[in-house]
Amino acid sequence: MTDLKNDKEQGIQRVLNKLQFSLSKGNYYEAHQMYRTLYFRYLNQKKYDQLKKLLYEGALQMLEYGQNTSGVDLAQLFITVLIEMKMTPSDEIFDKIAILFEKMDQDLVERDTFLNNALQWSCLGFAEYKTGHPDLHKRVAEIFWRQRNYTSARYHYLYSSDGCGFATMLVELHITEGYSNEIDLFIAQVVLQYLCLKKKSIAYDAFESYTTQHPSIKGPPYLLPLLNFICFLLKIIESGKFTSFVVLCEKYEPCIKRDPSYSQYLEKISQIFFNVKPNRTNNNPSFIGNLIQSLVGNLNEYEPGTENDDIMFTPTASHSF
Repeated sequence: MTDLKNDKEQGIQRVLNKLQFSLSKGNYYEAHQMYRTLYFRYLNQKKYDQLKKLLYEGALQMLEYGQNTSGVDLAQLFITVLIEMKMTPSDEIFDKIAILFEKMDQDLVERDTFLNNALQWSCLGFAEYKTGHPDLHKRVAEIFWRQRNYTSARYHYLYSSDGCGFATMLVELHITEGYSNEIDLFIAQVVLQYLCLKKKSIAYDAFESYTTQHPSIKGPPYLLPLLNFICFLLKIIESGKFTSFVVLCEKYEPCIKRDPSYSQYLEKISQIFFNVKPNRTNNNPSFIGNLIQSLVGNLNEYEPGTENDDIMFTPTASHSF
């Protein structure tokens, strides 16, 4: 048995030596095939720790040599091993995934597949993270931000817990690419979307950070009504007073009408935090009308509710900016 084990280890070492020789000579295709050979050997022997190290370092080397197809293939196998091991998500692994992802060619279709698989793995053991662990989303958002892919960065920041980082990016985006009359729209939609995802404290962090950092914003109170609306909205949600929520929406109805999506978000927010039933009749088709009808139907204050599904925001969804 010992001799058999030694033979296997010596066989693996021979392949490793040949692998390094191929890399030194620039024979990347041959090296890639040897990585895959070692993958199957380690996998059969259930040497997961060695396999994980081999695939990560191999993927990193290939990507640094500009061999994107081979690098992404080994990176995909790296994620496969994490799933096979039922590896507990950690900052160390998140960092490795982020490093590999950033080194991949941005135009590769397989890059998106790698990311989706990594996010799926990051949910292991976390039933509350249906779209991926927020710490991994944060790292990915930062990469897209550095690459000036603001749409994708925006999507991943929404599913992170970094409202302050999101706000910093939004300030940069507005200053470099936005119009002066959109200064309030940039943050309003983000806060409403965070609230729809039941991320109340993160929505508050994003708003405070944006309004504090942006050089053109002074307050509170703010010169722009929409900013005041969002400021009051966050306080009212914290208090749980449904009557105040209805009054606020009535008072700021002109602001809400600036973007058709705001009414949809606020309707969802009313269901999540105030237990307002969805309007299923044609008697009061408007959002404000449904709120008033709910208020009249129950004179007591509503308690915050939690029985609502998350709204999904895709990177291709339309945004105010």
